[in-house]
Amino acid sequence: MKKSSWSRSWQVVLMLTLVLALAACSSNGGNNSANPGTGNNTPSENTSNQGENSTDDGKPKPDADGNFNIADFSNVKTNRGEPIQGGSITFGLVGDSPFEGTLNYNFYSGAPDAEVLGWFDEGLLTWDSNYVYTNDGAATYEVSEDGRTFTFTIRDNVNWHDGVPVTAEDWEFAHEVISHPDYNGPRYGSDFTNIEGVVEYHEGKADKISGIKVLNDKQLQITYINSTPSLLTGGVWTYPLAKHIFKDIPVADIAASPQVRQNPIGIGPFKVESIVPGESVVYKKNTDYWRGEPLLDEVILKVIPATTVVQELRSGGVDLVSDFPVDQYPDNADMSNVEFLGVIDRAYSYIGFKFGTWDAEKKEIAMNPDAKMADINLRKAMWQAVDNDQVGKKFYKGLRWGGTTLIPPSHPDFHDASNPGITFDLEAAKKTLDDAGYGYDGEWRTNPDGSPLEINFISMTGSDISEPLAQYYVQSWAAIGLKVNLEMVEFNTFYTKVGSEGTDDPNVDVYMGAWTVGIDVDPTGLYGRDALYNFPRWASDENDRLLADGVSEKSFDVEYRKSVYKEWQKYMVEQIPVFPTLYRSLLSPVNERIVNYAIGDGTGLYPYQIGVTQDKPVVAK
Repeated sequence: MKKSSWSRSWQVVLMLTLVLALAACSSNGGNNSANPGTGNNTPSENTSNQGENSTDDGKPKPDADGNFNIADFSNVKTNRGEPIQGGSITFGLVGDSPFEGTLNYNFYSGAPDAEVLGWFDEGLLTWDSNYVYTNDGAATYEVSEDGRTFTFTIRDNVNWHDGVPVTAEDWEFAHEVISHPDYNGPRYGSDFTNIEGVVEYHEGKADKISGIKVLNDKQLQITYINSTPSLLTGGVWTYPLAKHIFKDIPVADIAASPQVRQNPIGIGPFKVESIVPGESVVYKKNTDYWRGEPLLDEVILKVIPATTVVQELRSGGVDLVSDFPVDQYPDNADMSNVEFLGVIDRAYSYIGFKFGTWDAEKKEIAMNPDAKMADINLRKAMWQAVDNDQVGKKFYKGLRWGGTTLIPPSHPDFHDASNPGITFDLEAAKKTLDDAGYGYDGEWRTNPDGSPLEINFISMTGSDISEPLAQYYVQSWAAIGLKVNLEMVEFNTFYTKVGSEGTDDPNVDVYMGAWTVGIDVDPTGLYGRDALYNFPRWASDENDRLLADGVSEKSFDVEYRKSVYKEWQKYMVEQIPVFPTLYRSLLSPVNERIVNYAIGDGTGLYPYQIGVTQDKPVVAK
């Protein structure tokens, strides 16, 4: 069966529209890191972002005010020498908290776990620099003429790390587990409910998902209710679940099982040999990897705090890191033993306001009309009071910059660069509160009814500037008379408080978070009514309409889809359930002995190709 004309024509339209715009986008397979663990295949025509503002040795240089531009960085490591056979490298997972250890793509929720996963597991489909699924991965696909039925074929040489072949039943099993009523992970949502029979299965009305059929050991067929433009750019669940390992474990117990936390299994280039929970992982090469035997014999992952990243890099204690703190770059740009790679990150930081809770029974958000932050005037004033452009320059020397809308510039064909968001204006912020009736009782504002107003604000720890940055926002809000109480919380506890497990801390009014966005521009997974990750717990009929329109049949016309998301960005700026603070760059310092390494999409480089030119890391002079 040949790929349908529907699939070919949509890919052609999408590629022609996005090829120039998306070639330099950041991050891999949804991971907010430099770890090339998933998804890149077709080389882009320009894999270097290096701009005009560089020194003779290729290193970016600052402007007259000491600020850098991410466009001046390359995203592909310069190879200096030939790789030796074998060798071991150390990867630094940067953070002040242990990684949680839910080491299965079907269940994990935090970026640190994704970093760990990226070295030993991967999806069955890959995508190109335009975020379109290709037929170059561990599985290929064909699409019916109406665009609703996908037939996937898993390659014959794709095996689990224990040698058992990956089958169509494993892929089906992943869908059944995620759609099961006892599933306790974050994946169940619109991508699954769009499959025929999933809702009936989830509600216990059917024993099987009618829209998923195992054709043979290697072929799976999935029929979707609606053909949407997202299906080729991130809307297919591509991670199988080893049925021979998990079939006898109750679904509610899988995430906490030893098979996930102590002895995880995957299909990637390296196998997990040992784990010190939350601290480190030792991987050995998977000689049976379907793309070919990895060059490296071993990868060691260890958690390192942001405060010691530079020391670890200079001494050769680590060869690579997950996320170099960009605030530390200006003082270390000339580090002699590494090459700094950089891309626009597929991510943004934001301030979120709490409107309600998660209804675990209905699996949707439940808004509270009496929530403290329900007044749009209060939210607007809090956005008006902060100068995010200056935050980017003061704290990050231009390597983060003021955010305006909730689709970041990593998706430039959809990011509305003409929308300024809400600009900094302290006097306007005061007037917004005055006009809305927020008076004063001494130093601080009161509610319009005269009752005391105190706002509880939480932010994550993580680096030397985490608390000063959060304090900047507290001080900005104090400048307009708002009493805001700050609590700094470590990563795992932070996301539990805002609702990652479905239980929202009622004491949290406002929080400062960050999102890595998917390869598909559709924001439903973060702001849909049935999205667990909709941490503000905010919804509206108009938001529902716009999100549905963005994946409708009309949106196969890319220009129409762009107009929908332009309207959605405008609507979210007006409603302010959250507001973006900073867009991000991703910097990745790479030890000089590393070869065949890149960050970003469309580079044609994979983890199994990473090699070293010598046994020991190069040490800084």
